[in-house]
Amino acid sequence: MKTVNQKAWFFVLPVLLLVAFNALVPIMTVVNYSVQETFGNNQFFWEGLGWFQQLLRSERFHAALGRQFLFTGMILAIEIPLGIVIALSMPKKGFWVPVCLVLMALPMLIPWNVVGSMWNIFTLPGIGLMGYFLNEVLGIPYDMTQQPIAAWITIIVMDVWHWTSLVVLLCYAGLVSIPDAYYQAAKIDGASPWKVFRYIQLPKMRTVLTIAVLLRFMDSFNIYTEPFTLTGGGPGNSTTLLSIDLVKIALGQFDLGPAAAMSLIYFAITLFVSWLFYTLMTRDDQR
Repeated sequence: MKTVNQKAWFFVLPVLLLVAFNALVPIMTVVNYSVQETFGNNQFFWEGLGWFQQLLRSERFHAALGRQFLFTGMILAIEIPLGIVIALSMPKKGFWVPVCLVLMALPMLIPWNVVGSMWNIFTLPGIGLMGYFLNEVLGIPYDMTQQPIAAWITIIVMDVWHWTSLVVLLCYAGLVSIPDAYYQAAKIDGASPWKVFRYIQLPKMRTVLTIAVLLRFMDSFNIYTEPFTLTGGGPGNSTTLLSIDLVKIALGQFDLGPAAAMSLIYFAITLFVSWLFYTLMTRDDQR
């Protein structure tokens, strides 16, 4: 009978306790604010579940949540297939492999606030290269500061440029781990490129695709810095995602109770949808 050595947990336990403590204290503080009202001077009044009921009935909350789900859905629908296609097109051997990997990793090295500032300058109609090219050269009326559709297209293109590389690198790691014997057997059987992808490459990428979907969902669903720096939630409230609206309530209006309740609902939705994605994508493995 094989003996399992559990001593390694003693080395990991301090880190787990530290992370749990750093996570528990902020969450309990948010829970405390979510059931109380404060007018400053450290005076609190019991509110109960009133803030949660108010939020769940609020059209503002529903609109921001709808925009957040729309943004995340479009990001996943674009970046996951695009990342797979780019990973399949990248070389598996030779000089160009490290070159492609470095080029893919470059966008992810840029800080989030810098990405938003770069795209803001790049797309402004008066001074931006993209804005000038679309308006003056192609004759396409484009102004993300005045047109909601243009603002949406801009933040989506910005996120695709910034984070598709993550999907590419994960998928590429899954592809290069496939033994050559699988491809040789498929070649002998006369399998088409689509069948090779369907029955060899896609199943072998399932684990990394699960990671990619979960990471991109959680990151895009909680995104704040890039769209806020780029559009500030405008024009109007057209790009005011749930994260931006949460910061406006907490810091702009200083309504700590509703902001705490919204953050807990936000957290619960993120956990539930992440669990749902993980369950659906690993259902065959569990069987």
